[in-house]
Amino acid sequence: MNHSEKQTTAQPKTVALFVSDVHLNPGMPHTTGAFLQFLNIYGTQTEQLFLLGDLFEYWVGDDDISDSCNFSIVSALRELTLAGTKVYWIAGNRDFLIGPVFAAATGAEILTDPSIVHIAGRKIVLCHGDEQCTDDTSYMQFRNQVRNLVWQSNFLALPLSQRKTIVQGMRQSSKKEQSQKDLAIMDVNQEAISKLFISSSCDTMIHGHTHRPYLHTDDKKYRYVLPDWDCDTEQKRGGWISIDANGKIERINVTNCCDNP
Repeated sequence: MNHSEKQTTAQPKTVALFVSDVHLNPGMPHTTGAFLQFLNIYGTQTEQLFLLGDLFEYWVGDDDISDSCNFSIVSALRELTLAGTKVYWIAGNRDFLIGPVFAAATGAEILTDPSIVHIAGRKIVLCHGDEQCTDDTSYMQFRNQVRNLVWQSNFLALPLSQRKTIVQGMRQSSKKEQSQKDLAIMDVNQEAISKLFISSSCDTMIHGHTHRPYLHTDDKKYRYVLPDWDCDTEQKRGGWISIDANGKIERINVTNCCDNP
């Protein structure tokens, strides 16, 4: 099985696609357009699409599904699932409040983090990646707080407008805090990664979150990191990973979608 990576054009048909960290929001219309084009062109040519977290910049609850930006994405995902592509979702650190209403509206299946999948003869462990950033102790404390079901229930009971104000304040605080942190602290911890490989009995892992796309290889273990997306700045970036029927894994760049949103 070939674990090599290369930039390539999309194949006529793939078995699975993996994408994360698109961070869709009204302030990034070109990125939104590129993602919609990705769904229309590439999403319709695959059997399975795995969304591995942070598809949205933030998600304050399923009652915000009618927001124009959110609704356009939900509608596109629904069209995709109705056309026969299976869509799977793993929550990120920005959109962990995605719930059953979103799943029903899109036709997506919500997976736990981490999840093990069998694709084209491969056994792969999938995760968003933030749970493995254990060196970032302040973030891990925050993560434990907001993933608590009682906290989530209390937060979702607040008015929608108040939730948006709170999240926007959280984002501003997070950006300020991140600017003062060592980049290495915000990356995954190697011991946490090793434990996940062992507990899952997998030799291949795919995740996002860190915004550091790369293929890490160690002792016949292969860890593919997905990129984040940004088609609204001069230095466009983003992309996804594909697996074909032979189990070949390739990294595909978003440039074509960015150039023709």
